[in-house]
Amino acid sequence: MRTITCIEDLRLKARRNVPRAFFDYVEAGSYAEETLRANRADLEAIKLRQRVMVDVSSRDTSTTILGQKVSLPLALGPVGMTGMQWGIGEIHAARAALAAGIPYTLSTVAICSIEDVARGTEAPFWFQLYVMKDRGFVQALIERATAARCSALMLTVDLPLLGQRHCDLKNGLAVPPSLKLRNLVSMAMRPRWCARIFRGRRWSFGNLEGYVNGRSGAVSLSHWVNGQFDATLNWKDVEWVRSLWRGPLIIKGILDPEDAKSAVQSGASALVVSNHGGRQLDGAPSSISMLPKIRDAVAGDAEVYFDGGIRSGQDMLRALALGAKACLIGRAYAYGLGAEGQAGVAKAIEILKRELDVSMALTGCRTLADIGPQILAG
Repeated sequence: MRTITCIEDLRLKARRNVPRAFFDYVEAGSYAEETLRANRADLEAIKLRQRVMVDVSSRDTSTTILGQKVSLPLALGPVGMTGMQWGIGEIHAARAALAAGIPYTLSTVAICSIEDVARGTEAPFWFQLYVMKDRGFVQALIERATAARCSALMLTVDLPLLGQRHCDLKNGLAVPPSLKLRNLVSMAMRPRWCARIFRGRRWSFGNLEGYVNGRSGAVSLSHWVNGQFDATLNWKDVEWVRSLWRGPLIIKGILDPEDAKSAVQSGASALVVSNHGGRQLDGAPSSISMLPKIRDAVAGDAEVYFDGGIRSGQDMLRALALGAKACLIGRAYAYGLGAEGQAGVAKAIEILKRELDVSMALTGCRTLADIGPQILAG
């Protein structure tokens, strides 16, 4: 059996374990996937400045995120339907994050509900919110997140309409969903995956099931969600959410300095520089290319987090050097989940922490405070 030493190893194992439709759902980007590729290419183009003869015998990767002490500058970002990578996958991911001492973010379109994760974990987590046309349902979600003691609300603002993802359409993950023969064959060839999913007893959108009037089941709820994307969304809606939520508000999907300023003015505690993992506007710039401009625009008025293409601790170091307070990962931990469940998520986090620690040492950094533009070559 292959030894797991990096995120790519987890990815390859997840691809073997998870049926094609659900693996592609995590893997793919929108349209021609230009932005998806740019996220990785632009990170890899940033070179690190190797330093020698510096005493780095004592190193510390810990910091704070929204005032919370964390073991490293990392959070698990929201990923839809992770419960289809591994049975009750959201609970497994939340537990792995808790054990590692970092935040976990539950997606609105998760398989497990807010209440499921609250019961299945021992500490508060973050909840990611989409503002849908049904504002009453949105308000109910915020109230449920408050009741579950969620420690932060992450509002995703870059999805007024859904960018087309060719793989999802070809695999039948469209509206309405369709079970194609090749999908059934792919599932049948993975009996262990089937057993884990059925044992989890969650196969639909947990946050919607039982809460959307007159709707139940994956097919019906998929129709409802598809009709709920709201092209009228504007900053007044963010202010409305801010008025309902008393805790820290994180705005995710910021890729322009002017939008960053508007987000702060609307009450954001933190911003996530993100292009939705290359899954929305294809042809948009990479997240890493916009990070310094957004950091400068915010000028310390809100914490700035980075999301987009992280596969290693070196990638984390690059983002931190360009001004990120912390990083979010999505695919990297989803691969771990598909590969080995909770243990795989824990392994993904540990891989990134170890790589960050070693890379800090080789660039002459003892603490995160030592990381800055000066560690970049050129």
